[in-house]
Order: sequence, then C-alpha cells, then structure tokens
Amino acid sequence: MSSRIGIIKTGTTHPRLRSIFGDFETWFQDSVGHAHFTTYDVAGGVKPPPTDACDGFIVTGSPAMVTEKAPWSENLKPWLMQMVEQERPVLAVCYGHQLLAEALGGEAGWHPKGREIGTVAINLTQAGKEDLLLSALPATFSAQVTHAQSALKLPPGATLLASNQYEPHQAYRVGSRAWSVQFHPEFTADIMRGYIFEAYEKLMAAQIPVKGLLAAVDHADANHHLVQRFVDLCD
Repeated sequence: MSSRIGIIKTGTTHPRLRSIFGDFETWFQDSVGHAHFTTYDVAGGVKPPPTDACDGFIVTGSPAMVTEKAPWSENLKPWLMQMVEQERPVLAVCYGHQLLAEALGGEAGWHPKGREIGTVAINLTQAGKEDLLLSALPATFSAQVTHAQSALKLPPGATLLASNQYEPHQAYRVGSRAWSVQFHPEFTADIMRGYIFEAYEKLMAAQIPVKGLLAAVDHADANHHLVQRFVDLCD
C-alpha cells in the first residue's frame, strides 16, 4: 500500500513556469514513484487538515514572505506545532522551513546577504550524516535554492543538519520526524533555470552575474530521491 502524503500548499509559482512545468504540488509528485497525494491549498483558503489525515505532510515553498504574517500563514503555525508534538512526519521546504522555525520559537527574516539562487554546494553536519533522511546525501551535496528570507534563528532544541557559507541553516530537524530544508529537493535543473530567468531583472540590478548562474545550474544531488526517501519514511 502506497503512503498517503498531504501537500500543504503555501502559494503558487510564476504563471509562465506553471504553464510549462505545473505547480508546486506537481513537482513533489513527480519526484516520487508510488504515493497517494492530496493537496491542501492553505494559501487559497483551505484549512489545514487533521494531523492524522495522511501518513506524512510536505509544506511547500511560496512567493509570500513569512514576515508578512498573512492570516493563512499564522493559522498554520499551531498546526505545525501539533505535528511536531504528535511526532507526525513532516518535511518543510523553503517558506515552510522558515515558518516551522517561527512556529516553534525560532525567527525568520530577510537574509543579510540578500538572495541565494542557483545550484549550490551544501555541507552535512555530523548529525546530518547520521540523519534518517539526509544521510543518503553525500557529505557535500548540491541543491537548488532560491530564497531572500531564511530561518535566522533555529527553534530551541532543533538539530542542525546542513549549512553552507551563505546560509548557516540549510536544514534542521525538530524531534525525530520533523525535517526542514531551505533548499528545494523538488526542483529540477530546468525549473531552477526558470526561476533565474524570472528573477533576472532583480539579479542584474543587484549586479549578480546571471549568465554565470545559468551556466552553473546542474542536476542536484538533493533532487535525487530525497523526497522519495521522506515518503518511504512515512510508511
């Protein structure tokens, strides 16, 4: 029997990317072999489901900012707290990563160095090398990223799993079954290029070499079975 995975949708991608690749929930579904997915569009007004409605949940990224404190986003915090307290499997990605930190007593905000975008190298901590989810990755692995805000302060008791020079909190775990990643394990190289093209005006205004970013985009280690591994852990 395949796992029942709930996707907590916290926004939607750029219209042009959506017309080519589908939306956030599609990218996660395309990352796995066998699972039954149900999407809960909380940004669109759907209430968070009961924490036992699925075997595990994935919280997506979003074009919104956690610091905007939209009502739907604030309403998701108690649900995230319940997921952790009940030790229900959850994978929080990008926006979800930052929101989980805030929900549990950490802090989200604007990254002091500005936007991180493209295919980057990330290092596992010793705890990351021993983690049930991330231990499948190389000690230094590649991942697709795009974020202007980040988890500036991790929640009390969180275990840091991965970091790089740009972003010290690339991944953490709270308890035994709540994982949080700033990077995007659901992004293919083509989706990553699409995000760079969509952001090119802002990147050029910030004197970030867009041509170099595009040239450096490659298939990422984090895109290889990481979402599938989470789904398998939900069994």
